Amino acid sequence: MAEVSLDELKKLVVENCVLKIKPEEIGEGTPLFGPGSVGLDSLDALQLTVAIEQQFGIVINDAEVARQALQSLGALRRWLAQQPGVGAK
Repeated sequence: MAEVSLDELKKLVVENCVLKIKPEEIGEGTPLFGPGSVGLDSLDALQLTVAIEQQFGIVINDAEVARQALQSLGALRRWLAQQPGVGAK
């Protein structure tokens, strides 16, 4: 199973969300939502889940799973690494 790179996830966020900061300012542990975050909102969360489904073939249909997976790019990368078939598409 291929590991998803941080740069690949930054590109996914940049292409699918309206960022208030530059992609290079997003660290692996930078929160995506809430105080001190990159400033994403609920619409961005929806756009990201659709983009993840399209790019990786992984459906996030549980709100709690989405909350955990979309905390930061590092959390998303770790979550994707646990999903069967990621990188196979």
